[in-house]
Amino acid sequence: MQKIWKNFIWSQFGAAIEMLENGIKVCPEKLWADRSHEPEVWYMMYHTLFFLDCYLSGSLENFTPPAPFTLDELDPAGILPDRVYTKIELHSYLKYGRSKCKQTIDALTDENAYMSCGFDWLDLSVVELLLYNMRHVQHHAAQLNLILRQHQQHVPRWVKKAAGTLNRGS
Repeated sequence: MQKIWKNFIWSQFGAAIEMLENGIKVCPEKLWADRSHEPEVWYMMYHTLFFLDCYLSGSLENFTPPAPFTLDELDPAGILPDRVYTKIELHSYLKYGRSKCKQTIDALTDENAYMSCGFDWLDLSVVELLLYNMRHVQHHAAQLNLILRQHQQHVPRWVKKAAGTLNRGS
């Protein structure tokens, strides 16, 4: 896949991740851990980062989230984590996901971009899965911004594109 297309994909996917990060950073601790708020902000961020990581893994067989996170998010019974994950923990997970995203996009080739994505519940190619995943991140970044706007006056601004480009690529 041409480097210019990889950089376009990264520019927009990275911007979605950055918008999520900006929301996490400014979210007041009181709102973050408010277990009476639906959806719970911390859980919404965890869910977003979990699936960012999962979908970047290419298949469930290749996926193990970093500690302290588990595979419980995949349980059809909807098991919630037994505690509120901190902003620090989820910010670390976000940085992990951002790095994995850059590596995944950088590794795209003409051959693998159009292969089936590896998740049997999604009828998508690898490159379509990247766009699907980006839309999922942006959806929850927007949801977080709406919640923040309802509770405070200043929310993070729109990010038009990620800073920088991919390190390499053909």
